[in-house]
Amino acid sequence: MNPVLLDNNTHRDLRIVTTRGAAWGDDLMATPIFVSEFRDVQAHYPIVFQREEGGAMQPMALLGLRKGENLFLEPQGWAAHYVPLAMERGPFMIGRAGDQLMIHVDIDSPRIGRGEGEPVFLPHGATTEYLERVNSVLSSIHQGVEAMPAFVAALAQHQLLESFVLDVEADDGSQNRLAGFHTINEERLAKLDPQAIGELHAQGWLTPIYMTIASTSHFRDLIERYNQRLARAA
Repeated sequence: MNPVLLDNNTHRDLRIVTTRGAAWGDDLMATPIFVSEFRDVQAHYPIVFQREEGGAMQPMALLGLRKGENLFLEPQGWAAHYVPLAMERGPFMIGRAGDQLMIHVDIDSPRIGRGEGEPVFLPHGATTEYLERVNSVLSSIHQGVEAMPAFVAALAQHQLLESFVLDVEADDGSQNRLAGFHTINEERLAKLDPQAIGELHAQGWLTPIYMTIASTSHFRDLIERYNQRLARAA
């Protein structure tokens, strides 16, 4: 990764490939997500939690059952109506220039177009609609990062996260084990007293908790996608 400050002079001809595919780094088993997008994410993907190197829990949209496998990548593109923010942002990220938050771009990203892709700036230097969208995505991510510690702390306070293992037997008889993730402990949630439930609701965390639980129905969808991919490869 080689992030540099984006400016309309140095990068006036910059174009970004927005096509979805493994060649552009989309072959990920899971991607980070943020509370503000749980409603959109839970419509398509299982929401799980993964412990980061520093020990903090990060919610993730599960895209596959094996490392380096994204079951939503199809020849025609991304096979869902919603692409998580962390992937939609492409090669862009928020960096600091002094005390000011500024857009940076990873100039080593495979999405940097060579005469193809979406232009970032107009000929006279103004931002394109594409860059305006990127700016909105980055703003949402920044707000999500700031809100995440409080959400995770609330889950920890009530001991609502538990690890799980999912053993999958594919249609061809092969075995696959999904491990290393956490989900909401529904039994513990059901036993919370009214005061605790009220506090979670007042803090805005009860809805994303229930969305996480609802999203687990998509494990069946992932397994079906997995079997379909195996069948096509046979």
